[in-house]
Amino acid sequence: MSSPSSSVADAADGATYRQGRSDGPVKCTWTPWTTEASPHIHEARRPKPKILNNILDHIGDTPLVRINNITASEGIKCEILAKCEFFNSGGSVKDRIGKRMIEDAERSGRIKPGDTLIEPTSGNTGIGLALAAAIKGYRMIITLPEKMSREKVDILKALGAEIVRTPTEAAFDSPDSHIGVAKRLQTEIPNSHILDQYTNPSNPLAHYDHTAEELLEQTDGHIDFLVVSAGTGGTLTGTGRKLKERLPNLTIVGVDPVGSILAEPDALNERDRLTSYKVEGIGYDFVPTVLDRALVDEWVKTDDKESLLMARRLIRDEGLLCGGSCGSAMAAAVRIAKTLPVGKRVVVLLPDSSRNYMTKLISDKWMLEAGFADGRLIDRPQYKTWWAKKRVQDLHLQTPITIAPGVSCKEAIGLLSAQGFDTLPVISEEGKILGVVTEGNLTAKLVSNRVQPDDDITSALYPQFRKVNMGDTLGDLANIFDRDHYALVVAEQLQYTGAKGGAVPGAKGLLPSATRSVVTGVATRIDLLNYISSTPVEEVLPKGRGEGLKD
Repeated sequence: MSSPSSSVADAADGATYRQGRSDGPVKCTWTPWTTEASPHIHEARRPKPKILNNILDHIGDTPLVRINNITASEGIKCEILAKCEFFNSGGSVKDRIGKRMIEDAERSGRIKPGDTLIEPTSGNTGIGLALAAAIKGYRMIITLPEKMSREKVDILKALGAEIVRTPTEAAFDSPDSHIGVAKRLQTEIPNSHILDQYTNPSNPLAHYDHTAEELLEQTDGHIDFLVVSAGTGGTLTGTGRKLKERLPNLTIVGVDPVGSILAEPDALNERDRLTSYKVEGIGYDFVPTVLDRALVDEWVKTDDKESLLMARRLIRDEGLLCGGSCGSAMAAAVRIAKTLPVGKRVVVLLPDSSRNYMTKLISDKWMLEAGFADGRLIDRPQYKTWWAKKRVQDLHLQTPITIAPGVSCKEAIGLLSAQGFDTLPVISEEGKILGVVTEGNLTAKLVSNRVQPDDDITSALYPQFRKVNMGDTLGDLANIFDRDHYALVVAEQLQYTGAKGGAVPGAKGLLPSATRSVVTGVATRIDLLNYISSTPVEEVLPKGRGEGLKD
């Protein structure tokens, strides 16, 4: 790889490191046609000895595995191969950069045993660094957002790392974020260093020198599509650059979760609807310096439900004990593969292990409570009933009445009484669902004098609610009713506005500006019970099976 900015090069090459922003622009001059000599120290691949010197020697050379059952069930004609990075020593692709960043800093003289290493991370890079730090004799401090799994914290502590938790919702450039806290700690602790995965060229170099070379060797140079989820972007950048050099016709697909802003064009990110997401280790609210988005030919956005259910499918159908972001990458790979003919090959990188998510992704209880239910993957009695695979649309729900902010509690009560409803969604002028007003909650707040009849209805709404769409199953809806009395049935509507340079096929000059949530129904427990009890038995049982039950 060719010359990066001097401040980033210093991190690997030994000059005084100048801690800057993690979202600086990519300044590396690399292109697929670069001919100038690389300023970096590159590592050659070496065969593993029969007896490893230490566990760091088990990082890399991960297996490439053909996906069989998922491709068959999805009707996919091409080949999908999975690079299983959870076979690294610490259980993730980040072991590669943890080892490389420390060893490059040692070679340059920047760090020495006894120094303190500090790293802001979503967990996996921390584990990779803590693994190397434990063997090499460094003090390790990890700053970690609260949303990250308990398993990651426990593993880090077992490796001797010290943990500082930070608010998940803190912006990356906030002093309270995991990045901001790490920078503060570095100013307070003598002989401390932030190796900084977001800017350190050793991050992509680990993949340029090793991950990409492994793939070229394993596939004999036959890769048509590379699908990689983006976190810091080092995996995508390093692997992508080497493969683009060797395979100029390769298509690189970047995977970014809904709620992140890494994808391009920016309209894909729907910034007006940015929310937190449950998949860990990918996506950011800033673009890390090491991420070269120019390498990506196509971006795919994935949501929590499809990602986590696909991860469970990888475990159940393929025996691959992988984590949630693996589901994101595979969900995107399946979308791409469905469009490809026989003979094409898709390689997808699976970043980490199920070990980190035993109380989340692997827990049926957590999956159900989070709304990520699936009757085939999660064993629940209602999924074995005749109605479980029926759809929400089969309930034939009445179109609801909605109200806007500004309506008084007294007016809402009159509306509930006149229309015979007990639930009213509250929708803003922009089409955003603000919450739900229920007869029970209104009564409780008025009787206890917590709201007055003339108060705005927004003072009496529930801001938390569950959403389903018309295509969701009644089995999924029944799981929601284990905890909630109702669910909003919502359809997403994409709104286009005029803009120069629009890229919408057949609609020149238009760009997607927002997605509106349209409430098409309110499903309650009684709606489900009415459907189950009123469906004729001859519609439930196979022909001839219900004849003796009609009387």
